[in-house]
Amino acid sequence: MSAEADGVARRLRDSMSRGVLSFPLTSFREDGSLDLESCRTCLTATLATGPGAVFPACGTGEFSALNEDEYRAVVTAAVEVSDGRIPVVAGIGYGWAQALRFARIAEDAGADAALLMPHYLVEAPQDGLVEQVRRIAAGTRLPLIAYQRGQVSFTVGSLRRIAELPTVIGLKDGHSDLDRLQRLTLAAPDGFLFFNGAATAEMQARAYASVGVPAYSSAVHAFAPEIANAFFNALRDGDDASVTKLLRDFYVPLVELRDRVPGYAVSLVKAAARLRGLPVGPVRAPLLDPGPDDLADLEAVLDTGLALVGAAR
Repeated sequence: MSAEADGVARRLRDSMSRGVLSFPLTSFREDGSLDLESCRTCLTATLATGPGAVFPACGTGEFSALNEDEYRAVVTAAVEVSDGRIPVVAGIGYGWAQALRFARIAEDAGADAALLMPHYLVEAPQDGLVEQVRRIAAGTRLPLIAYQRGQVSFTVGSLRRIAELPTVIGLKDGHSDLDRLQRLTLAAPDGFLFFNGAATAEMQARAYASVGVPAYSSAVHAFAPEIANAFFNALRDGDDASVTKLLRDFYVPLVELRDRVPGYAVSLVKAAARLRGLPVGPVRAPLLDPGPDDLADLEAVLDTGLALVGAAR
């Protein structure tokens, strides 16, 4: 790992031990256009709640719905609002050539690192997955966190190969295969970062922590930082009773609602943010906003969660 990448990794490790990894939403107007001022408003509110790091323009931020100009504006806003207080890790993705275009935009915008999301559509052999990361790492100075999910899954041998690249600092896992993940953590070099990237990651946070991966992404932090922070603190402090209560009474009902419709992992988050008065606007196609019945159920789940932590909507 290069000295610069090691410095970013150390900063991330320190910050994620103190706060949730937050994945901010991208605000759109009703006509579908980017609402950058609302993005800034929401980012300012997010930073006030003490996250460990922010990951703009990633899955929750509808990366795949952004063009390059919009992406540049969103990442720049995150860097400016954060003002060096916490790390900013920007999403990049698609094939390696397009991922590099986004990486260079993020680099110019001042991001601290990039989250390399799964490539588009095609299945690939392990050598191809490694080459994808290698080409991107060769074309940007940004430290990279690879994200294995969907069609991307690294073997122990492949992980060792990408970890040898001087700017690859970590792996985010969305497969939740804990046996395989444990093998990866044991094979990784000292200082290599691992993140729980499962959908609604709090649901599996205890399991991931048991194999040495306590850091996780929180979409809930985008609409209910009070709940996300209460869960993070309870998990960190070993308060199993509070963790169990939040899982049983808030997170499980939220996940059951999330599973009703494809894309609700983002659509419900945005709808819940609107219920909290945040100016995030609608999702962009192909995602759809929840209908009246699901919205009413979401409101009830949100109210229950806020009541559990003594917060008001």
